[in-house]
Amino acid sequence: MHHLPNLLTLLRFLLVPPVAWLILAEAYGAALLLFVLAGLSDALDGFLARRFAWTSRLGALLDPLADKLLLIVSCLCLSLVWLIPWWLTLLVLARDVLIVAGAICYRWRVGFLEISPSRLGKLSTLLQTVLVSVVLLQASLLPAFAALRLPLIALVVLGSLASAIDYVRDWTDKYRRHKDST
Repeated sequence: MHHLPNLLTLLRFLLVPPVAWLILAEAYGAALLLFVLAGLSDALDGFLARRFAWTSRLGALLDPLADKLLLIVSCLCLSLVWLIPWWLTLLVLARDVLIVAGAICYRWRVGFLEISPSRLGKLSTLLQTVLVSVVLLQASLLPAFAALRLPLIALVVLGSLASAIDYVRDWTDKYRRHKDST
């Protein structure tokens, strides 16, 4: 049973291609259903890992990758069908590239960096998830939700920028402390 959180993470990886295909096929209701299922699997695997101490290094690595892959692919597909602007998808992608590049650079200069999501990072991911969900809901069932799109886009922009700045500042502080201690 202790592998269940990792199996749920694997499920999220497996849901990425069908979600992408359904968005591109403009089957937004089915895409929303699978996207929500993926989100629920994320919540459940996190709960199980913490509640029963079923955490693992593999899970700690794969869980955020599954989340990011699902969100980035969903945003790319939503941009391809013109439901969200390309510049927003590029901003979300640039933020993630900055975080990965910063972690690699830190590791190269200092050594091991234990990456844990910041509160702003978690908020940014939550806002992206809400935006994708609302856009799919609006496109499939509730056209009135279109009024939420622009405010959510603004929040995703602010959250992405704030979390990117937060990560860079955090790593810079850690680097300075490390440099001062050596």
